[in-house]
Amino acid sequence: QVQLVESGGGLVQAGGSLRLSCAVSGRTFSSNAMGWFRQNPGKEREFVAVIIWSGDSTYYADSVKGRFTISRDNPKNTVYLQMNSLKPEDTAVYYCAAKSGGIFGYGNPRLYTYWGQGTQVTVSS
Repeated sequence: QVQLVESGGGLVQAGGSLRLSCAVSGRTFSSNAMGWFRQNPGKEREFVAVIIWSGDSTYYADSVKGRFTISRDNPKNTVYLQMNSLKPEDTAVYYCAAKSGGIFGYGNPRLYTYWGQGTQVTVSS
């Protein structure tokens, strides 16, 4: 079992920054991929970014590339999502998720086994 707890969401003005954290506990493996997704009411969960638990592979959605950075702190068992130059369209509930099998299918939320409870990010114009 893997437990994920997000924090760091909030209200920010357009152009501002937030850093989300995802505290990971339980059994983790070096081949796990840790992803961030976001979702608005009535819409499908959208891929944002992913990182391999060990190694440097990262991938981003085109909509956040160059503005968001995913990183991990292995000793602290924490994954971060640094969000800069935020836009109103970034408003959503952000979820941390974990999957086995490495990067394969990283953009498909159905392949992720474990999810956090989500943290709200609201960007005002």
